[in-house]
Amino acid sequence: MGNAHLVGIGESLPRPREVSPPVGAMTVGVEEEFLLVDTRSRELAAVAAQVLADAAGILPELREEIVQFQVETASPVCHTLADLREHLLRSRTALAEIAQRHGVRPVATGTPVLGRAHPAPLTNTTRYHRIAESFGALAETQTICGCHVHVGVPDPESGVQVSNHLRSWLPLLLAMSANSPFWSERDTRYASWRYLVWNRWPSAGPPPWLRSASHYETTLRTLLHSGAAIDQGMLYWDVRLSAKYPTVELRVFDIAATVDEAVLLAGVARAIAATALVGGVPAVPVPQQVLRAAMWRAARYGMEGTVLDPLSERLVPASTLVNHLLVWARPGLEANGDLEWVTDSAERLIAGGSGAARQRGALQRRGRLTDVVDLLVEQTAPGLARPS
Repeated sequence: MGNAHLVGIGESLPRPREVSPPVGAMTVGVEEEFLLVDTRSRELAAVAAQVLADAAGILPELREEIVQFQVETASPVCHTLADLREHLLRSRTALAEIAQRHGVRPVATGTPVLGRAHPAPLTNTTRYHRIAESFGALAETQTICGCHVHVGVPDPESGVQVSNHLRSWLPLLLAMSANSPFWSERDTRYASWRYLVWNRWPSAGPPPWLRSASHYETTLRTLLHSGAAIDQGMLYWDVRLSAKYPTVELRVFDIAATVDEAVLLAGVARAIAATALVGGVPAVPVPQQVLRAAMWRAARYGMEGTVLDPLSERLVPASTLVNHLLVWARPGLEANGDLEWVTDSAERLIAGGSGAARQRGALQRRGRLTDVVDLLVEQTAPGLARPS
């Protein structure tokens, strides 16, 4: 990439043709994973079981995760970004209030800032023990948190079409969500260290170019037969067809620092999916090795740097590529009624900086990692009392 130079990339992707939008917006849902940290020390706290037990009947969508430092919430199926935002605000607030009873706070960060992250205490379920038995120390390093966005699709063939279009945008989507610069109480010099940790799994990373739904199923069977995944839930691609729901699921994102950023990620994902289905332009089959290089660069430099455009194979400021995405995906944004909200939110992200940049900014002010955790607490559920 030594000869790469900065360019605009309007020529990189074919523009979707103007079409009539489908009737009704595509459905969308979000799953969020949170770390639990001690209120006083701000270090990781393995109290997920207690928080989950207390949440029964109050926050039924709260679920366990592979390690006891984590919990996960899931939104209902939503038709508007306003509904999604309202649910995420309510869910994060309820989780924070429940966690306070146990002397902990939920924090929306892709990796922990303080405390010993590994070996992480495993959640006591048959499936997680089976994963640990099959993959050894990999299971002990999963103190990481992502945001999973589900977008409704009419059928698996449509899902494969959407997946192929999303591949080109995965580096930018990772950069937009980058929110995990710290690990083992030090700066990793990455914007998304979570992505590097996650990609140790043999079934993780960007999905291959897929010819059809049957090609998808054949590839999945091969992964299962090889032992690279023990079940469909372990297909850890950055984009996959959900095994439970009629959706395409994006798993590329770091957990969003704020609710509004989570809604932005969902809106952008839905716009790409809608544009893919109504735009009449086939996706470009980006070579896997180019895509992997672009994903590494996005994880390294995030929104504040330059990303490798997988189509032109040139370095482009991430903010420039965001603006290009908004132009390319305008048919999908308009079809779902999201144009104004997503455009305004993207502008705020560019102006205010990524979650990773804000974490580093909090450290630079006084040189204290506890200040980073305090920022994360406030961003996760604004308005609740700060740690003492």
